[in-house]
Amino acid sequence: MPTYIGLYKLTDQGIKNIKEMPQRIEKAIEASEAVGGKLLGAYVVMGDYDLVSIAEFPNDETVLSLALALGAQGNVRTTTLKAFTKEEFAKIVKKLP
Repeated sequence: MPTYIGLYKLTDQGIKNIKEMPQRIEKAIEASEAVGGKLLGAYVVMGDYDLVSIAEFPNDETVLSLALALGAQGNVRTTTLKAFTKEEFAKIVKKLP
């Protein structure tokens, strides 16, 4: 399955409800699994982002719908990066002219 890195920034609402964040993370994990995804890691971080996740999903459409649903709740703004393993990257590079 394709791998995706999620970068999350808390909104003002998310900060106001920070004590609920552990439960929101658990619900997001459950939602990911319900659509066929698998969370590989989730980390609260310091810096430009507040949370980083690494997950596998069946396709771009599935991860996009989940990101939109999370954003619609109003607690976080999401940035999603599609990740490629070194093996996947090597195959892509071999196709270059």
